[in-house]
Amino acid sequence: MSKLPGPVPGVKPKLSLPYLPSDGLHAAILSRLPAWYQQQQQQQHGGRPRARSKSKILPPGVDNITNLQTSFSLWDGVRQLQRRNYTTWDLQYVFLAALSLFSLWISPPAPTIKLLAVMGSLWILLMPATGQFFRPSMMIWIWLLYFFSSRFIPYDYRPHIWVRVLPALENVLYGANLSNILSAHQHPILDILAWLPYGIIHFAAPLACSIAMFIFAAPGTTPVFAKAFGWMSILGVTIQLCFPCTPPWYENEHGLTPAEYGMPGSPAGLARLDAIFGFDLYTTNFTNAPLPFGAFPSLHAANAVLEALFMSHCFPQFRVAFSLYAAWVWWATMYLSHHYAVDLVGGGLIAAIFFYYARARYLPRRQEGKLLRWEYEFVEIGHAAELFDEERDGSYFRAGQLSQRRESSSDGWTLGSGSSWTSGSGTLSPTTPTSSSEGFEAQAGWYAKPEPREIELSEVFSSR
Repeated sequence: MSKLPGPVPGVKPKLSLPYLPSDGLHAAILSRLPAWYQQQQQQQHGGRPRARSKSKILPPGVDNITNLQTSFSLWDGVRQLQRRNYTTWDLQYVFLAALSLFSLWISPPAPTIKLLAVMGSLWILLMPATGQFFRPSMMIWIWLLYFFSSRFIPYDYRPHIWVRVLPALENVLYGANLSNILSAHQHPILDILAWLPYGIIHFAAPLACSIAMFIFAAPGTTPVFAKAFGWMSILGVTIQLCFPCTPPWYENEHGLTPAEYGMPGSPAGLARLDAIFGFDLYTTNFTNAPLPFGAFPSLHAANAVLEALFMSHCFPQFRVAFSLYAAWVWWATMYLSHHYAVDLVGGGLIAAIFFYYARARYLPRRQEGKLLRWEYEFVEIGHAAELFDEERDGSYFRAGQLSQRRESSSDGWTLGSGSSWTSGSGTLSPTTPTSSSEGFEAQAGWYAKPEPREIELSEVFSSR
């Protein structure tokens, strides 16, 4: 019977099991080792790191995640749709199409204008050069159509208008009507301070935030922001339609008498701005508002919170300024008697839910030292997971998801018009992207300290 070879002086002993093939040895042992070591061994043997969740195939020919599409050919967009890998997540576009058709159907008859609008929208969405910007913001345009068309919903199909619910909640939660307290002391200077965020900045902030994120944040941030903003607004309008409530100005003007559909809205405190400026800027618009009883939730508050959270994610050094802006909007809505405090809390909670869900699943992570989007060589998607490594004395290592721009994809939330690939959560982050004839390969490495030390397979096996 042959003896196993003994240890050689000066050479570290390694585990040797001649009765097991090498492939079987790796399969038997690696399945019991920590995830970081499995990935390290697979890379050394030419294998791909194993993802913890579903991963997408890396597309061939990817070279730069900051490239923008420049084709104005409609057929290029059609070919992209043909090559797209469709998933159940794409059912969102079926819902959006149905919501658009519903909004057009209830609006006054104008078949020629509606047909031209639909054809023009499809043309803009299909052309790659324009679609890469308008597809992610499609939810915002549909929300605007949905909001302004909601006035044409027949009153017979609308629910009861709640007059006492919000004032009662205000007193129960805060012990007083905060809106009436803040608006009790009025002054032209305070009117101007409230008008700036409520009547001016509120409408310009989404575009300003989108431009700032597009230039200075990681590639793919702006599409995620636009989609979160649009879906949040659609949900807000739906809640306002299903749960109509009177705002503070109604209580100030009509008391707690029952409200009826068809009653005009009110500019409330904004009427003082019209008196200051000497012309009708808000009175007519708010009197004929599509949803005069859409107090809960406050989309003014929700928009401010969502913008503050996204901008704080991209520019954490200005987090205090963004928080102060959100607080400024909240004060203005109550000072102008347009919302109760409970409306603001409801809108803020909805915005926070959309942001943290988007950050965990779709939002590109900020990289230190990168000022412009064109400086990014790779993108990590989602919130960094903390993995406990018992081989590192309890230290934590972060592993993110990867993303890259391509012409077609099945992901509706990630880069551009849903054009990206991602590896599953828990995969290793890349160091530098390289292209080859076989496709795009990302060389992975840990971005954490301390760096993993080299370790022999025999050491790990024997330590068990």
